[in-house]
Amino acid sequence: MSSTPCLLQRALRRLLCAACLLAAAALAQAQGLPSWNDGAAKQAILRFVADVTTPGSATFVPPAERIAVFDNDGTLWVEQPIYAQFAFALDRVKALAPRHPEWKTTPPFDAILKGDTKAFAAAGEKGLMQVLAATHAGMTTEQFSASVAEWLAKARHPRFGQPYEKLVYQPMLELLAYLRENGFKTFIVSGGGVEFMRVFTEKVYGIPPEQVVGSTGQLAFKMGADGKPVLLKLPKIDLVDDNVGKPVGIQRFIGRRPILAFGNSDGDQQMLEWTAAGAGPRFMGLVHHTDAEREYAYDRSSRVGKLDKALDEARARGWTVVDMKQDWNRVFPADR
Repeated sequence: MSSTPCLLQRALRRLLCAACLLAAAALAQAQGLPSWNDGAAKQAILRFVADVTTPGSATFVPPAERIAVFDNDGTLWVEQPIYAQFAFALDRVKALAPRHPEWKTTPPFDAILKGDTKAFAAAGEKGLMQVLAATHAGMTTEQFSASVAEWLAKARHPRFGQPYEKLVYQPMLELLAYLRENGFKTFIVSGGGVEFMRVFTEKVYGIPPEQVVGSTGQLAFKMGADGKPVLLKLPKIDLVDDNVGKPVGIQRFIGRRPILAFGNSDGDQQMLEWTAAGAGPRFMGLVHHTDAEREYAYDRSSRVGKLDKALDEARARGWTVVDMKQDWNRVFPADR
């Protein structure tokens, strides 16, 4: 018997195998999530997006209702050892301290001046807003934005020695782009100051200022010395967009309940609960920081980005928990 048919069959099998590998690679590229390992978290995302974007399916969601919300610190970029905006506030307090001797005995300013960053971090978003209100009262919104841009250009992360804008999570950048490619509108809903985040979110995440929801201070309309109108920052807090404040911020500034929400801490728990309570298909995700080598490992006992009750609820309710060490083959854009 001739061996030609067997050789042809083996050749065809090799060609078919190669074609399948090429198709799988093309599919992965089309999915736009190359920095995500092919595990349960990635599959849950792909399945959800397919469910809500397939016309004629029972789970189809019109594009106008495809609202996705993301926390910022610890979800889209690094938040350890302190939030970037905390580091910004530290520098502002130190620069202005000679004009304010009362800060030496006034929390949380006293902690900053003593170099007690842990005590300052423990003050949370409310403490941060107090500091920002005090150090930026009387500035125009343009002046504040300029001061943030200048700080971001010079500041370096204490561990990585990189600008904060380079310490964004590559897998989450891919997810944001993938969702937008599939008709989603992506928003940031964060405890950070809205005016602070709006300086960089469009450049870094592709999210324009009008799609950023954050903690806000009060503003006042005034006529400047040159006769042109300005908005002045006042030393009064309007909304702390954290914990129970996040659903309030979503309703106030977005006006639609999200169908997808991503966070990383207990401060995001109510945002995920608000998202889950809606009708129809829903996706709730948490980034779990488990990679001490490439980034940080922390959860229940951390002063920054504590993940405790929300982690228990996620596991009890079947929300997607992204294990940074297991689910991401790359953390930062510069990683290889």
